[in-house]
Amino acid sequence: MTNKRAQQSNTNGELNFVDSLWKTANKLRGSVESAEYKHIVLGLIFLKYISDAFIQRHDYLEQATKSPGNLDYYGVSEAVEEKDEYLSENIFWVPKEARWSHLMANATNPNLGKLIDDAMTAIEKENPKQFRAVLPKIYARSNLDHQTLGEIINLFSAIGFGTEDAISKDILGRVYEYFIGRFAQQEGKGGGEFYTPRCIVKLLVEMLEPYRGRIFDPACGSGGMFVQNMKFLQAHGGKRGDISIFGQESIDTTWKISKMNLSIRGIEENIQLGNSYWDDKFKDLRADFVITNPPFNDTEWGAERVVGDVRLKYGTPGQYANYMWIQHFIYHLAPNGFAGFVMANGALAVGGQDGEIRRKIIENDLVDCIIALPVQLFYTTGIPACLWFVTKNKAQKGHRDRRAETLFIDARKMFRKVDRTHNELTDGHIKTVADTYHAYRGEEGLPAYKNILGFCKVATADEIRENGYVLTPGRYVGTEEVEGDGEPFDEKMERLSAELAVQFKKSEELKEQIKKNLEELGYGF
Repeated sequence: MTNKRAQQSNTNGELNFVDSLWKTANKLRGSVESAEYKHIVLGLIFLKYISDAFIQRHDYLEQATKSPGNLDYYGVSEAVEEKDEYLSENIFWVPKEARWSHLMANATNPNLGKLIDDAMTAIEKENPKQFRAVLPKIYARSNLDHQTLGEIINLFSAIGFGTEDAISKDILGRVYEYFIGRFAQQEGKGGGEFYTPRCIVKLLVEMLEPYRGRIFDPACGSGGMFVQNMKFLQAHGGKRGDISIFGQESIDTTWKISKMNLSIRGIEENIQLGNSYWDDKFKDLRADFVITNPPFNDTEWGAERVVGDVRLKYGTPGQYANYMWIQHFIYHLAPNGFAGFVMANGALAVGGQDGEIRRKIIENDLVDCIIALPVQLFYTTGIPACLWFVTKNKAQKGHRDRRAETLFIDARKMFRKVDRTHNELTDGHIKTVADTYHAYRGEEGLPAYKNILGFCKVATADEIRENGYVLTPGRYVGTEEVEGDGEPFDEKMERLSAELAVQFKKSEELKEQIKKNLEELGYGF
């Protein structure tokens, strides 16, 4: 395994065609609502990928059966249509009626929508373990006419998703992720609940360093946390089998997207459909890492259904579900596990029932780090957010003993503006914050941790008690020192006071003049 601290190259690269692909596909949307069009397009991207991967293997087998030098397949023509020859290579079996070539040949067929639905049904039938009741069968009833569907089929036909070169570059995964992000941006607060911006996901994963073990996301959306976790693992020389993935999602259509998103990358998963608040599908799971972005400030979450729930060790949550989520995460942590999650800023200082829960969590020494995030990182909410990092063991082997300590980081100024309404964390910002946390934990290969005024501070449990158990980073890190201009403080204050007095006098004189003018016009006071 490579050095954790090694600087990684940017593996995302540029997909020169993807922006034009989005613009072209989006023009075809017509009368279809974005929420529906999302599933139409993502379903077709998925279908194109598994068909391309199948044909890649199909062509290889066909050539191998005709090659005298291939002792395994030469003369065995039936191998080309033998299902096990594909499954053994982790390639989904695609029946003839579901292959992209069949859909292309029928791109002008008035019944194209039904043919696509039938293709989805056929793939589910042949691959029930992965896709039972997962693939979208919405094309026949969609408002998109068959001509528009045919245009989309032809549009995607020019891109080879399942070729060996495309798979090695993760072309399909990157296109899929790009489209998911663009749909979230387009839908805004009306529907991108399933998407967490990549920079936040990447920061969570870089902070937690989940090299091996059980990874759990009880609000997994489109599966972005798992995808980034796998990228991190591969970048550090790990293997897919080093981690096990568990997830839960409450929205049926989003659950389907997550299943497809992970399957196209060959990631094995156990993602269940259900509401984590009162239908916990993994009651016995104790995860090594909980990585998640739950819904913010949810008020209609079914509080009456969790009265006396074993997860509520520290108390019954108040109006919002925030402290239901936090206790859910803690409950599912293994003794040496770590949780990293997004939370609304209000949870840092709220009083009442939630404030009492926070006090108990702090007194149990569970909070390891709190990070204040910049504004406008999310497409789906404008609520200010922060990151929490929680562990049940701050003295575990391999890390510095941090008992009765909590690291606070104020990263509100660390952003790059994407457009008028959205910001993002750069790779440099992510590295700075993650390295600060790892230095605080005492990991090798980094300079010794030190407090930086205005940015980071290690606070003791006593300091947090003195601050009424409020966890707002700004209260602890202080104000960044600003380089002086050489003017002595007393002289500057005297000068500013004099300038303010002059301005005030001018303001009073102006008010008197206005009053006189109004009186001359007959508007007396």
